[in-house]
Amino acid sequence: MTDLVVRRLLVDMQAPIARHWCAGDAFRTALFNALSMSFPVGEQFFIDSVRGGFKALPAEQQERFRDEVQGFVGQEATHRRLHALYNGHLGSLGLVNDWESRARDRLKLMENVGIRHWLAITAANEHFTAILADWMLHNADLLGTDDPRLATLWLWHSAEESEHKSTAFDLYQALGGNHEWRIRWFRRVTTVFLTDTLRQTISNLRHDGTLWKWSTWKSAASYLFGQRGLARQTFRPWKDYLRRDFHPSQHDSSASRRWLREHQHQFVPVGA
Repeated sequence: MTDLVVRRLLVDMQAPIARHWCAGDAFRTALFNALSMSFPVGEQFFIDSVRGGFKALPAEQQERFRDEVQGFVGQEATHRRLHALYNGHLGSLGLVNDWESRARDRLKLMENVGIRHWLAITAANEHFTAILADWMLHNADLLGTDDPRLATLWLWHSAEESEHKSTAFDLYQALGGNHEWRIRWFRRVTTVFLTDTLRQTISNLRHDGTLWKWSTWKSAASYLFGQRGLARQTFRPWKDYLRRDFHPSQHDSSASRRWLREHQHQFVPVGA
């Protein structure tokens, strides 16, 4: 079991967000803003899935997961709150969050599919966030220095995502979830996640007036497919999930532990 600490991040989310806060780069800013737009609804679904999975466990197994589930819920609730504040600034920049409404509509269709399916969907999404988080922690300089507050927010979020990447997966396994459905949902989540990310990023660029600029797509090509490209470096860890013997703990989490150790001045453990 993982010891999950709930932390209060010491950043001021009331201050406005600059139009191109991420190193002055339109594409990178649009991509991160798009991801943030998905988090409040997504994090709530993950919380509900993990809580539901915990309640569905036989009483004799609940003690094994109790502390970890409490920590998971606390961490995700904090992420949801801060990204809701973050997203509140994006409307003033002329951006429109279409991802959230699509996500809410899809969740209505999922209400009666059963808790194991919810956990399979959550575990798939948590794998995405974990591999993205590890990549960000290893490439923190690409967030730039224009807004240290948002750089800290993304790296703290990444560190905690890496910390709790096994929780939904382990609950799914504990409830008898099988490999076939785990992979089936992973393929569906991959398609939906990448499609939604692309759609919202393009929407952000269109509202920003930078969609058709050569510099935007030159940046996109480098950021996604360059030597340190996001897509290039995360494909192999993404593919690992398809293995029958895969477990999230097989992926190294040392970057998360290092960031949390070296940046203790930027957060306060809740209850400390």
